[in-house]
This record gives sequence, C-alpha cells and structure tokens, in this order.
Amino acid sequence: MSDQEIRYQKAKKRVEALREFYVQLTVYVVINLLLFTINMLTTPQSLWFFWPLLGWGIGLALHALLVFGGGHWFGADWEERKINELMQQGGNQ
Repeated sequence: MSDQEIRYQKAKKRVEALREFYVQLTVYVVINLLLFTINMLTTPQSLWFFWPLLGWGIGLALHALLVFGGGHWFGADWEERKINELMQQGGNQ
C-alpha cells in the first residue's frame, strides 16, 4: 500500500468515528428531549428524566474522549506508536 493509500485509510477511519459520534449525539438529544417531555406531561413533580440523561451522558462523554482525544489515550495513534516502539525493541516484551 502506498503512503497516500495509508493516509486515505486513516482519514476514512477518522471520518467514520466522527460520524458514529455525531449519530450517537443526535440520538442522545432526541431521546432525552422525548423523555423530558414525557416526564413533564406525566409526573412533573418527580424528575426521573435526569437519570437516563446522566447515565447516557457519561457514556457519551467517554465516547467523545475516544473520538476527539483518542490519539492521546489509547487511540489509533497510540497503537501505532506502541507497535513501532515494540518493533524497535525487537518484540522482547
């Protein structure tokens, strides 16, 4: 594979990760707006919509860290650097 093909594959993988995150973000917003509306129409004295919002939000935040900060914490760039490091050491680990 040429250098340009490798760069293309990396860019394509990055775009796919971004698209997956934005789809998840959109679903998160739509579903939680729906849950909020249901909560306000049925039992406004008990704010239960907050719990799925919080739980799912934690997962979404972790996903965002992987997508936008992935090169720093165990992302594809980290994997590539680690592979190169181990190859230079001769794989004696």
